[in-house]
Amino acid sequence: MFISSFKTNGEILADPWSLPGALHLENWSRAWTGAHIGRYFLNSMVVVAGSVSLTMLMGATAAYVFARYEFRGRQVVYYLFVGGLMFPVFLALVPLFFVVRNAGLFNSWLGLILVYAAYSLPFTVFFLTAFFRTLPTSVAEAALVDGCGHFRLFFRVMLPMARPGLISVAIFNFLSHWNQFLLPQVLLQGDESKWMLAQGLFALSVSQGYAGDYARLFAGLSIAVLPVLAVYVAFQRQVQAGLTAGQLK
Repeated sequence: MFISSFKTNGEILADPWSLPGALHLENWSRAWTGAHIGRYFLNSMVVVAGSVSLTMLMGATAAYVFARYEFRGRQVVYYLFVGGLMFPVFLALVPLFFVVRNAGLFNSWLGLILVYAAYSLPFTVFFLTAFFRTLPTSVAEAALVDGCGHFRLFFRVMLPMARPGLISVAIFNFLSHWNQFLLPQVLLQGDESKWMLAQGLFALSVSQGYAGDYARLFAGLSIAVLPVLAVYVAFQRQVQAGLTAGQLK
């Protein structure tokens, strides 16, 4: 895919596995501007940044309470959160459409951000609850003895200690939100200027059946993949640390 994004359409059709005779960088510019991939890319960045931030804030606070505090009904509320993992998004599309529309959030980024966050909370709470339980209790007790309040304890002490787990979950949520196609297709309709990257790539792939500009399609797909690779390369050690934390006592 990446190599084909630098080839001409003739080279792709003649020999898909060959190297390009020359680097045709204009394919990327045509995908970025002509196919509006640049606009969809920025739209996705805004929505994903908002949804991941909201998911991590709400999920981390809920998981910390479930892991560190005893109160009546804690297990019931926790299993209500975790039960969302068993609920497929396909079953909720029709009622979700009407809920978002009646709330005045249809065809808006805010509505999409809230829906993304809602569907990501079950996994986030489930993962981070187990992670917070592995953190040393003595550190929290020492902070409370020194006069640290509960909110300050959470934001100044526990969150920095949970950084590997937070980064791991944030990356998983980023991948899920970035590659999401079904929810934007249902909740963002009509106004192409608000489309997400997955919608733009789908429209571009459909148009290639008539235009035959496969070089531009491969360039658009490469643009969509690069942020995912960059995020993982930058944080791969934190991801591995977060996944293996708490396995050994």
